[in-house]
Amino acid sequence: MSLTCPVCNYSDTVLYHEDRLRNYYQCKNCELVFVPETYHLSRQEEKARYKLHENHPDDKEYRRFLKQFFKPMNKRLTDHSKGLDFGAGPGPTLHLMFEQAGHSMDIYDLFFADDRSVFKKKYDFICATEVAEHLHHPMVDLNRLWNCLKPGGFLGLMTDLLPAKSAFPSWHYKRDETHITFFSIATFKWIARQLQADFFFEKERVIIFQK
Repeated sequence: MSLTCPVCNYSDTVLYHEDRLRNYYQCKNCELVFVPETYHLSRQEEKARYKLHENHPDDKEYRRFLKQFFKPMNKRLTDHSKGLDFGAGPGPTLHLMFEQAGHSMDIYDLFFADDRSVFKKKYDFICATEVAEHLHHPMVDLNRLWNCLKPGGFLGLMTDLLPAKSAFPSWHYKRDETHITFFSIATFKWIARQLQADFFFEKERVIIFQK
């Protein structure tokens, strides 16, 4: 069983927590908490879980939820920017919000919109909301997205940040078996250094990198 950190490839990791479903380890280098591969769902199981999501473009509560990302990203954009919604899910909605604000959007999702031609394009901004915690190889995906950004462009993530260790056992976010990587601000700062990016922490769960 590989216990190498899936973000920085550091091999010095320690057991962080264990429960009846799986174990969690923390990297001593970038501070990521992650679930080892042996506990990962198969791709078929993962897709089945995502199909249970009830997110829909007409759902006002879902749109309200996405606004916590939309507002800080949109305020940074110039008119008629070109964006990508990465990990759009089975009920793509965020791209519609940006289109209604005057931008043009593409969508990509490994399970529901696997059009890899998007990775040959260049974008002014890229969104990945509620995606980072699902990534098996975070830096592979983030570097791919970073290479799709124009100079000065923005890569925005939305994910729940790792709580204090004492709160981790009861943290709702870890109960989802498709959630396998848990980021702290320290982890995101490490990523920003690797990308040579400017780093902005918005509210409690929105992180924006600028190229």
